Amino acid sequence: MAAERVGVFSNLPYKPQFATILAVALCAGMWFYVQKVQIPHQLADAAVHGKPRGNLSDLYPRWLGTRELLLHHRDPYSPEVTTEIQTGYYGRPLDPVRPNDPKDEQRFAYPVYVAFLLAPTIRLPFQSVEAGFRWFLVLLTAGSVLLWLRVLRWRPSGWTMAALVLLTLGSFAAVQGIKLQQLSLLVSGLIAGCAALLGTGYLFLAGVLLALATIKPQLTLPLAIWLIFWSLSEWRTRQRFVWGFLVTMAVLLAGAQLVLPGWIGKFLAAISAYRQYAAGQGSLLDFLLTPKWGTAVTALLVLALAIVCWFTRRDSVESEGFVITLALVLTVTLVVLPMFAPYNQLLLLPGLLLAWVHRRDLRRTGAGRLAYGVALVLIMWPWLSSAGLALASLILPPATVQRAWALPIYTSPGIPLIALMLLILLVLQILRYRRGTTNLPAARTPELALPKGSG
Repeated sequence: MAAERVGVFSNLPYKPQFATILAVALCAGMWFYVQKVQIPHQLADAAVHGKPRGNLSDLYPRWLGTRELLLHHRDPYSPEVTTEIQTGYYGRPLDPVRPNDPKDEQRFAYPVYVAFLLAPTIRLPFQSVEAGFRWFLVLLTAGSVLLWLRVLRWRPSGWTMAALVLLTLGSFAAVQGIKLQQLSLLVSGLIAGCAALLGTGYLFLAGVLLALATIKPQLTLPLAIWLIFWSLSEWRTRQRFVWGFLVTMAVLLAGAQLVLPGWIGKFLAAISAYRQYAAGQGSLLDFLLTPKWGTAVTALLVLALAIVCWFTRRDSVESEGFVITLALVLTVTLVVLPMFAPYNQLLLLPGLLLAWVHRRDLRRTGAGRLAYGVALVLIMWPWLSSAGLALASLILPPATVQRAWALPIYTSPGIPLIALMLLILLVLQILRYRRGTTNLPAARTPELALPKGSG
């Protein structure tokens, strides 16, 4: 069936085994690029400019803050703990006098209840925690692909499923997140689990997972607002989600207040400090359009998203309208978020899978064909360029290859934007259908029906 195809060149005869072999090669190329090109370049640059390098694990500040809080009853937001974090993360405390020192102070800038998730690890050496967490993220990221396929009700063959998992694990977003042990990958997995539980009727548990995902509130709160609004629209049948979310949040907040009274003010101060030392890290729109125009476009996007959420508020969890709105909320969040980090792009996964499933619908119009073609170029470029660098390393000196270290990440800023454009085109198709019929249930459009057959 058409929805089964994963190959980029959809006009060629499709062999799922070939797609899987190609996915293995692209995945290996990306991991080779990060390990043998990007990291050696960073090491060389640090040596030249005197930049400090320690474990550089994004898990470490959260782990050390948790250990100091729960074992030694110290404030993880304090300057003293921050200094200890910098010693492990950078190899020494940062010196504001040194112009080449990083600006990111690596404070404990998370809600303190993240400590409850990390508590089982605090008596272990960090090297063991780091290794175990890295493999946990690999498994969780692979599992999140399967969960999103379940949400979309797409049951591809085993070969196609393997190709999708390999391509995801071989994306720059996943590789960067796994190498850094970024908690964004944990949040992405929790959100995927929440969506899958909603689809299977376990609404209370879905609310529990989404509450746990608020350890990164900037990624989770827009989705939480939408899902609570969606639940209120059909309160009798959907209230269990709200209760699951609120009960879990109440437990997390009460527990956090118990272990660190007054933590909310300290957390907000840490966030305010982060905005100061990370000055200039505006949203993707600010970067591309200037802060003034970026703010204006952000306001329009949020307004448009609110309108879509209103129109789909009564859609069932099995409907195309609900799934597309969920993907749209995650994609808009990434576009307007006041920072840009490639590892957050795993939240684009449901939107990109939807775009692939509905590629025939998208290519019915000139705008759809253009957006789809641009998306293929932007998404494939990191894989193809990293594979090219891997091949070049066979014949060129490492220093020569490393000079092209930025090549695979050139298209990273454009991927969230083109994903947003594809979803907007899908939403317009649904809205056009709804205006043209009065006797079929909303979001049950034949031309946008999600694939249910197995390959």
